[in-house]
Amino acid sequence: MIRRLDNDERRAQLLALGQAAFASHPYDEVSIDELARKAKLSKGLFYYYFPTKRDLYIAGLRDTSQGLVHKLTSVPRDLPPRERAAAAVDAYLDSVSTQGSSFIALMRGGIGSDPEVAKVVEGVRLGILDEFLSGAPLSALLKTRPISPIAIRGWIGMVESASIEWLSHQDVPREAVRDLLVDLLFELLTRVLGAEDSTRFRASR
Repeated sequence: MIRRLDNDERRAQLLALGQAAFASHPYDEVSIDELARKAKLSKGLFYYYFPTKRDLYIAGLRDTSQGLVHKLTSVPRDLPPRERAAAAVDAYLDSVSTQGSSFIALMRGGIGSDPEVAKVVEGVRLGILDEFLSGAPLSALLKTRPISPIAIRGWIGMVESASIEWLSHQDVPREAVRDLLVDLLFELLTRVLGAEDSTRFRASR
């Protein structure tokens, strides 16, 4: 006897089908009819869970982004600055490697300049920025420098681009990408903090 899925299980099933479809096909080529067929339910019932294809797409992006930010916020905040940064970049690369094309779809977007898509992507960036500016001695020091958010946001953009490039080719070891990004982060923070304070945080690495 086949067990019927409850509402949460069914929604999760449809969300996973949508994420897989949007990750492997352009937005316009994804068919709700085909997804409903794969889920073995009517198109009308599919729309009960996701009223439009856009709703399904944005829900998938939110799920991807929440998983990514959760990975970052799980890194212990009491680690020395460089260890914490390396652990955070490792967690980020682990997550994007697992999500693969879903991560690329998140960062590149699939339906133009849709404000909801932009909001989801911005949420990822703000989550990363918040991790750097809260919860650790170095974070408190960065908050005293007005240029810190600008510098870190610039670094986040570089991390996104580097991650997409790495996922697209997979010809460079993850450790090499991590070390490059961490080295560049600390060079940037040295510039932001100045000679005296950068010496203090480098001593705690």
